[in-house]
Amino acid sequence: MKKRSINLSREVRKVKKNVVEGLDLPKDIMYGAVIVTAMGPFEAYIENYKGIMEYTENKIKIQTKNCRLEILGKKLLISYYTNEEMKITGTIQAINYEL
Repeated sequence: MKKRSINLSREVRKVKKNVVEGLDLPKDIMYGAVIVTAMGPFEAYIENYKGIMEYTENKIKIQTKNCRLEILGKKLLISYYTNEEMKITGTIQAINYEL
């Protein structure tokens, strides 16, 4: 039975991909992808995240549906956050994706 469920899962992903691409649907909504918008080196907006894993002045680690996002810098601050988005300010030196 395991082999069947693995194949079925693969088929479901394939069908979903074809539907999303065929109907030109927004991938961020359909796949729950994280959206990162950097406004220069001092501001970033994060959308579609699940939770904050680590929060220090030099590192903010965020869990998303598909990966972990690590933001490194100096004097980092989460200026505001809601269930769906957040704004990070400070001197942003790097944005890393941990797949």
